[in-house]
Amino acid sequence: MVTISTASLDLVLQTPDQVLTWIDSLPSEIRAEVSPDWIARVRSTAEGDPWSLTFNVVERTSGSVVGSCAFKGPPDTEGIVEASYYTDPNHCGRGFATEAARGLTEFAFASGQVRLVRAHTKSDHGASARILTKCGFRLVGEVMDPEDGLVFRWERNVAETDTTAESGA
Repeated sequence: MVTISTASLDLVLQTPDQVLTWIDSLPSEIRAEVSPDWIARVRSTAEGDPWSLTFNVVERTSGSVVGSCAFKGPPDTEGIVEASYYTDPNHCGRGFATEAARGLTEFAFASGQVRLVRAHTKSDHGASARILTKCGFRLVGEVMDPEDGLVFRWERNVAETDTTAESGA
């Protein structure tokens, strides 16, 4: 089992069955935002694939699952991977999403398969923009996503140093 440990969190990789059960448990408005292509990929993914399965975000001191994060598929031929993250509304505002996004990004770069991590935000997600900025991502512009429509694209290159992580901010 793959676990990514950060300062206060464990990102615990789920099995395909656990991911599908979790998706079924989501409120309908959140479940509606989950990519049908990604769900199909989960159904055909072997256990242990960190690029196609979801990680539970577990607060280490309490053992509580406070959110989730995932890659939206394996790195492409150019070494680009897209990351996503979610914090349960009861746990927002405590830095969990920032720590999870940073952990996922560092895992991707450490794999040696990724040169660029990408993330997308919708225009009304100011909190996501702040999270990505804290993690060293830069806004590169607007793009049309086939599932989400117009989104803001954020990127972080492996060669770019995340000075906020080093300074503890």
